Amino acid sequence: MSAVLEDLLQIGLVVETADASRGFTYGAVFFKPRPEAAYAVAFDVGARHLRGALAGLDGAEVVRRDADVDGLDAPGMVAASVRLARELAGAAGVAETSVRHAVVGVPGVVDRRDGRVWQAANVTGMEGFAAQEQFSAALGMPVTVENDINLAAHGEYARGSGGDADSFLFLSIGTGVGAGLVLGGNLHRGFKGAAGELDDAFEPEYTDLGDGTLEASVPNAIDPCAEAILQYAARKLPAETDLTPERVFELARAGDPSALDVVREEARRIANYAAVASAVVDVELVVLGGGIGLNGDLLLAPVADHLAARLPYPPRVETSALGSGAVLAGAASLGASLTVEQLIREYFG
Repeated sequence: MSAVLEDLLQIGLVVETADASRGFTYGAVFFKPRPEAAYAVAFDVGARHLRGALAGLDGAEVVRRDADVDGLDAPGMVAASVRLARELAGAAGVAETSVRHAVVGVPGVVDRRDGRVWQAANVTGMEGFAAQEQFSAALGMPVTVENDINLAAHGEYARGSGGDADSFLFLSIGTGVGAGLVLGGNLHRGFKGAAGELDDAFEPEYTDLGDGTLEASVPNAIDPCAEAILQYAARKLPAETDLTPERVFELARAGDPSALDVVREEARRIANYAAVASAVVDVELVVLGGGIGLNGDLLLAPVADHLAARLPYPPRVETSALGSGAVLAGAASLGASLTVEQLIREYFG
């Protein structure tokens, strides 16, 4: 081990470091990756924006940029990522050859066998797209493709609200609902990479009305996504002609009784989702993210109350500390770890 560490010091991959957190160290010497020895590039692929960041080997973002990709299909996203990677390296003043690994967060289930993306309705052409192969070929480096909510959970564990929890659920509520599970300090992807795809588990049952039409037995009774809750809000707030989730929460903060009723219903639906995962894997913490989930001032207490009423050992509930940057933070942290592993394999075979 001493010989390996000496080699790593010689090639500049690690440096000695103090570790005051351990108290008495009895003469032990500690090492850490040298952040500027190499870099990873992180991407968060969305329907309208492609977010990118360059990270050192410590996982910290060196520089960040966003690109407008509204209307681009999957191949267009790949081309945009190449341009953004070059822009990031230039802004950081580092050679493009020093960027050794890329992590791409996508809105869909990533097949762990071949890197194809499924259940990806937000980006045209992403369904069945060979994302890992295409991004790797275009960027000219190894690429890891991961579900964006899984990366958000990883980001919260590395740098956000989940850092002090051994097991937690990250629940993103926005235009859709997604979840990421960290169990025993490790991201849990599941057999097919579809762990946390809660939308599929809460499809309403339909009844045949006998005239060729179907009616949802419990329409939107569980789904807390923006569209579902706005349908509920439209019935409670008929005078509001241009309802958005932001407007509903704005009215609730102003004390509007009907808007507060909508928020209570949203909290109940969020708790329904969280209770399922909590009952099965007994998570310590639920972290709420997404455009709706970040309204913690109105949601945290009622969600926690619902969970306490339903579960003998309810988790505590917090909002994301990283907000919209959670996916990118997770991609950067994961990219740094994978880059270190990649460099060690390259140097030592």
